[in-house]
Amino acid sequence: MSYETSWPASAKTATARATGVKAKPLSFVEGVAMIVGTNIGAGVLSIAYAARKAGFMPLLFWLVVVGLFTTVTMLYVAEATLRTRAHLQLSGLARRYVGRLGSWLMFASVCVNSLGALTAYMSGSGRLLQSLLGLPPSLGSLLFFLPAAGVLWLGLKAIGRSEKVICICMVLMLLLLVGATFLQPVTQLAHLLEGNWLYMIPVFNVVVFCFSAQYIVPEMARGFSNKPEQLPKAIVTGMAITFVLLALVPLSVIALNGLANVSEVATLSWGEALGNWAFFSANIFALFAMLTSYWGLGGSLLTNIGDRFNWQVDSAARQRLMAMLLVVLPPFLLAYSGLVSFVNALYIAGVFSGVVLSIMPMLILQSARKQGDMQPSWQCRAWLPHPIIKSVIVLLYLASAIYAIASLFNLLPSGW
Repeated sequence: MSYETSWPASAKTATARATGVKAKPLSFVEGVAMIVGTNIGAGVLSIAYAARKAGFMPLLFWLVVVGLFTTVTMLYVAEATLRTRAHLQLSGLARRYVGRLGSWLMFASVCVNSLGALTAYMSGSGRLLQSLLGLPPSLGSLLFFLPAAGVLWLGLKAIGRSEKVICICMVLMLLLLVGATFLQPVTQLAHLLEGNWLYMIPVFNVVVFCFSAQYIVPEMARGFSNKPEQLPKAIVTGMAITFVLLALVPLSVIALNGLANVSEVATLSWGEALGNWAFFSANIFALFAMLTSYWGLGGSLLTNIGDRFNWQVDSAARQRLMAMLLVVLPPFLLAYSGLVSFVNALYIAGVFSGVVLSIMPMLILQSARKQGDMQPSWQCRAWLPHPIIKSVIVLLYLASAIYAIASLFNLLPSGW
């Protein structure tokens, strides 16, 4: 992905954004870690299971396609934030450039996607800690909840630093596990060619959710307000690393176990096949993945709530506490309500948010180029907002929504 840079007129202009949400500087590595940490969450644990009928090659195809188009929409949002003096979240940008209806649609998309994801993390963390320590799932989720909510309360800088440390640990653990996988005599690359392309469509919506970091672009823009030219570089770097990690996990799991032996939370079967050390390593990796994604999406939801209802979530403790409760309590309750399963939580979230996020960034960028109140320090190359690219993105995600509706009415081929 290429991009071009035009330097800001002054650093003072870039940082003089006046809202109740304060600018807290991030390093480049922290920004990249926020992208990777948010993306590498519950999705990385579920895509191998979601592709158990289609196989690895259709999954890889969707990882490439969705990864590229998601990066494009993130760059749309990045340019819009750099044209806007105020520190606005996605719902605020939609209100500023699209109108009230657009704002509520975007806010609903953020809420549905984030709550679906956080619910999956609550459920998945409880199951993983049950496997690791023999704890009841609800107690395991509670133990996961404490550091997840604690760092979220501390804010953007704490999230960035925590994401950086844990993402480095995750990459090292993943390299160790992948290396061990390919040293196993039972590992067969032939498993990667198994499957049936006729079942590729159901994989799409889960893959969409795996690239969920669109929501944190405005948060990153806030962190890069003193060096805005680094924002698109961090996005592209983070998305490239995300793609590699998202491909490596199912590749290793499927090559080791075959499609018939992939569990719903893939690292369970991965760890069991490699031995006790790998069982613990793989599931600690899974917990880290859920934790970093929780921080990214939870932080985005928190600031979107503040943005939407004009709450001073960075400066008023009472309003921050109210927003925190709206973020952290519903997922915990939903996880043990019996209403959603681990993969279904991801699937339901991906459908609605994917359609909104395919269209809204285009409208925001188009209006920001006409009504923005700042000269941006960076802007998309001319071909990125080309009508053909926009049309493909919209058609792809609308087809996803049609598939979801057909699924609800049992109109799909058998096995889908």
